[in-house]
Amino acid sequence: MDQTTTPAPARRKSGLLRPLPLAVILAVAVIGAVTLRDYLTFDTLRDHREALLALRDSHFEILALGFVGVYVLIVAFSLPGAAVASVTGGFLFGLGLGTALNVLAASLGAVAIFLAARAGLGRALAARIETSEGTLKRLKQGLHEHEISVLLLMRLVPAVPFFVANLVPALVGVRFANFALTTVLGIIPGAIVFTWIGVGLGEVFDRGESPDLSLLWEPQIIGPILGLAALAALPIVIKAIRGRRNI
Repeated sequence: MDQTTTPAPARRKSGLLRPLPLAVILAVAVIGAVTLRDYLTFDTLRDHREALLALRDSHFEILALGFVGVYVLIVAFSLPGAAVASVTGGFLFGLGLGTALNVLAASLGAVAIFLAARAGLGRALAARIETSEGTLKRLKQGLHEHEISVLLLMRLVPAVPFFVANLVPALVGVRFANFALTTVLGIIPGAIVFTWIGVGLGEVFDRGESPDLSLLWEPQIIGPILGLAALAALPIVIKAIRGRRNI
């Protein structure tokens, strides 16, 4: 008997445990959506802003690390409050550092959920799609032909929910390096906007108001982002045109 062969019971146990990380994420996401939606809000930030600013001034590095850690958890578990966290980054750390911390935290959280989904279901689902015939296989093949363009589109188009852009690539076998690269690049434009809103948050709170996130949809803001999305889609369009004309 080959001593290196994994016993069947061990393989079955491993197979049962594989979906556990994704199951935990989904369970925490559901619980968090119910229990945290009234806490991770701008009202909470307004009520605790003086304490946060004092902590920033006295323990800057600790607060920065804590901010990144909390933001990573929010993204990794798809908890409510990602927009609040991004704006908070600008409020506490300014435009430059705030944007960098927001991009870092959101990217790490996205990578965490991607790896959990791929370990749980992604590889098996991708293999099953590969051996199948029909629409799903064609979609998967089309995605792999234009991985970077499609992944950037998913990040840049505001209509695509963030958790969808994290889960779907993992479930269809997208290469990790391409996912990580496009996540970082695709997050930057939106992160700059939300961080910029946070920079002026103190004055907004002083007026007794809440930040206006609808600024994201102003033509001067959404226009350049959609322009980047159009550039990301250009290789797909060119290849489709060439395919029709047999160029």
